[in-house]
Amino acid sequence: MAALGWLTPRRRSATARSVLAGEASAEAARKSSRDVPQAAEREPEFPVLGDDKAAAFFDLDNTVMQGAALFHFGRGLYKRKFFETRDLARFAWQQAWFRLAGVEDPEHMQEARDSALSIVKGHRVAELETIGEEIYDEYMADRIWPGTRALAQAHLDAGQKVWLVTAAPVEIAQVIARRLGLTGALGTVAESVAGVYTGALVGEPLHGPAKAEAVRALAAAEGLDLNRCAAYSDSHNDIPMLSLVGHPYAINPDAKLRRHAREQDWRLRDYRTGRKAAKVGIPAAAGVGAVAGGTAAAIALSRRRR
Repeated sequence: MAALGWLTPRRRSATARSVLAGEASAEAARKSSRDVPQAAEREPEFPVLGDDKAAAFFDLDNTVMQGAALFHFGRGLYKRKFFETRDLARFAWQQAWFRLAGVEDPEHMQEARDSALSIVKGHRVAELETIGEEIYDEYMADRIWPGTRALAQAHLDAGQKVWLVTAAPVEIAQVIARRLGLTGALGTVAESVAGVYTGALVGEPLHGPAKAEAVRALAAAEGLDLNRCAAYSDSHNDIPMLSLVGHPYAINPDAKLRRHAREQDWRLRDYRTGRKAAKVGIPAAAGVGAVAGGTAAAIALSRRRR
C-alpha cells in the first residue's frame, strides 16, 4: 500500500478498496475454476477435427431416413408402371409394417427384396440409377431425419469420410449418399450382365453381421482405425456393426437396441419424439460376421472406383 502514499486519505482509501475488491474477485475466480471439472475429465470433442484415420458409418432405414428406402423405391417404380397394382399393395403393406413395428422384420425384408429383384430383372442398371435420382426427390428427400443429417455433417466438417451401410440396393444407397453430400455407400449388390439385371443377388443382402464385415473391409481398404470411427443405427440387427467401432450410436433405437445401448453405455439419440440422451462408452470388439458381407463390400468398392 506504500505506493498509494501520494494520494489523499479519501482517494487512498477508495483505491485500496478497489485493489482489495480486485484481489478478492481474482481469488474467487481461481477457486471457482478449481471446483468445475477440468477439460480432461469431460467428454472429449467428437468428432475430432482432422482425424483422417476416423470415419462414420450410418445405417439408412429409420436412422438417416424415415421408413425403408426399398419401399419408397417401389412406389416410384409403380408410378413408372414397372409393376401392377397388386404388387403396390404388397409394398404398401410391407411399408406399413415397418413403420408400425419400427424394426426390420427379416421375413418382410426378404419378401421386399425378392419383389424388387423380380421387378428390375431385364432392366438396365443405368436406367435404374437415373430413376433412383427422380425417386429420391419424389419420396425420400423430405423423409431425412434432420438430427441424423446434422451428425453426418459434423463428421464431414471435421474432415472425415461418411458412408451409408444398408441392405438397400447399392445403386439407391449411392444416390442417397450423393444427394446428402456423403462420401459413398455400401449396399446390397444385384447381379448384372452387360449392364442388365439378371434378377439375382451377388452373395446375400447386406444385413446384420454382413454389415460389420462390409465396414471391416472398407476400413481396411481406406486405412481407417475402427477404434476412432463411429457407427449409427436404429436396429438391434446392427449391433455387430456398432460393436465394431469405438464410437457407437443408437439412433431412434428399437427396444432391443435401446436396452443393449444402455447396458453398454453407448450414446443414444431419439429424433422421433425429441428425446435425447447421451452417455460415453467404449464398446466391446465385434464378433465375426458373415463372409458374404466382405464379398459385398469388395464388390461395392470395385464399383465405386471404376
